[in-house]
Amino acid sequence: MSVDAATVRRIAHLARIAVADDEVEHLQGELNAILAWVEQLQAVDVTGVEPMTSVTPMKMKMRQDEVNDGGKPADIVKNAPLSDDNFFLVPKVVE
Repeated sequence: MSVDAATVRRIAHLARIAVADDEVEHLQGELNAILAWVEQLQAVDVTGVEPMTSVTPMKMKMRQDEVNDGGKPADIVKNAPLSDDNFFLVPKVVE
């Protein structure tokens, strides 16, 4: 696949990016290089290769979810304009 100057201008328009006329040729070369790289990646045979989330095989450390108030509810509402019993008070918005 090859990108021409009209396609570069259309992509720039859709992305709402201002591209000067003298930049179009440079961007055209860059987009063509990116597309060539993607085509090269698509040619790689990955059958039998397991997907991975990291280069090194490791398990994420898991912890139990525990519901708590953080241990400092008074500090949390300290800078609130209005609070009552460690809850934020907000103006009523629905009648």
